Amino acid sequence: MMKLMINGQEKTLQEGMTVAALLLQYELLEERIAVEVNGVIVDRQAFSSTVLGEASVVEIVRFVGGG
Repeated sequence: MMKLMINGQEKTLQEGMTVAALLLQYELLEERIAVEVNGVIVDRQAFSSTVLGEASVVEIVRFVGGG
């Protein structure tokens, strides 16, 4: 298991988890979102190949419509 920060909250997740697996776990994979890992925005096409590590800092931003 590994500890990391997701949107400012410490979480414990399975080691070797990818961004795609994290988003699937939180039911966000199909949502319009942006993901940043350790200060770098992750391209949507790289979600399945970007592996999270111990002490990673992840920010997930969901886009919402409105005016």
